[in-house]
Amino acid sequence: MLKSFLLNKSLSINSNKNMYEFEASLDIIGINPFVFVPEHILDTIFQDAGRDKGPIPIKGYVNENPYTQTLVRFKGSWRLYINMKMLPASPKRIGEIITVSIGYNPTESILDIPADLMEALSENSKANAIFLELPPYLKKEIIRYISALKTPASRAENIRRAIGFLLGENRFIGRNPL
Repeated sequence: MLKSFLLNKSLSINSNKNMYEFEASLDIIGINPFVFVPEHILDTIFQDAGRDKGPIPIKGYVNENPYTQTLVRFKGSWRLYINMKMLPASPKRIGEIITVSIGYNPTESILDIPADLMEALSENSKANAIFLELPPYLKKEIIRYISALKTPASRAENIRRAIGFLLGENRFIGRNPL
């Protein structure tokens, strides 16, 4: 396992409130480029977020390009995964030193529920009640999956499967029935 090389160990506060800046070498695990976030910055983000478990929404800049992302823990280490929107051609730039600013993102990302999914939920009160009680990450996963489908036929079929999943009848989005 590669470790990011931390060049700047001092806490640097960006002009944005509660933004912290550091430099690190871009590493890769599998096919995913990432950087380790320094412990002292992690501790401050955890304090800002009021928690140190689960995915933590963050925002900041990578080489002056803005991003919103989720900070995740994997195999015992907190990592900031660097996707192609954040850093073009990131998988080909392993070893490059990048400047990262990072801060807790308290604003909730709001996803619009597709009209056809909303209609299906309104027609099935039991599935709707279950959907409303789901943890936010699972609601978001269902909404994003349905939203990404392009043809009306695939949307209709997958909405039917989503309702079945909520009712505990079938698998959906790689998950066992609820």
